[in-house]
Amino acid sequence: MADLTERQINILKALIEAFIDEASPIGSAVLVGKCQLACSPATVRNEMAILSREGYIEKPHTSAGRIPTGLGFRFYISSLMDEQTIPVLQEVGVKQRLFQYRHSPGRLMREAALALAETTGYLAVVAMDDEQLFHAGTVNLLEHPEFYDINVMKSSLDLLDHYDVLRELFSQTAELGKARVLVGKEIGLSGLEKVGLVFSRFGSERHGGAVAVLGPYRMDYAKVIPQVRHFSSILTEFSQSW
Repeated sequence: MADLTERQINILKALIEAFIDEASPIGSAVLVGKCQLACSPATVRNEMAILSREGYIEKPHTSAGRIPTGLGFRFYISSLMDEQTIPVLQEVGVKQRLFQYRHSPGRLMREAALALAETTGYLAVVAMDDEQLFHAGTVNLLEHPEFYDINVMKSSLDLLDHYDVLRELFSQTAELGKARVLVGKEIGLSGLEKVGLVFSRFGSERHGGAVAVLGPYRMDYAKVIPQVRHFSSILTEFSQSW
């Protein structure tokens, strides 16, 4: 991975965050105006050319703007992203919502999937090690243009029918409370190149599983990652009473 200058890093971060919001290629003028970069559009274009050459961004054939590549998103998530803090009222509210179902595993998992889908605005999945699968928020995917592509939508929904494939994906994280992120081609499945997946293990060897969020590969990772960890923590705590 090439060493980037501070200005290139700032431009990359601004471009990715603008792309997350806009869901369309980002041009130099937009970056200068919207992100208040202290340089001219010409300078931004020159720096974007370098970022493109190094593989962090790319230019779609039909646009003059740029979009992040998988490498760009990976660098953003690992080094540039500022995670959002979950508001205390929301944190407590979710726990109170799920508390009443702590002695009923199936109902708890269904309610957790619903709550996570509502909180993130994406598709939420809770997969138990005993092969029970719960999901909610499928309709949320239609709010994101990536899923206007019928092949992307079909591949995403098809994934929900294949527990063994999901289990294989979720096996890529072993530490409780640690969120794993797969972006686009990292998922390794045809049709999911425009999809992102955030997941975490919960529970114990006896009663455990994984909680996950699936959305566009430009999903708001700064918001989703702490939410997935939070739900993992709650489910781990409540599963101790089973």
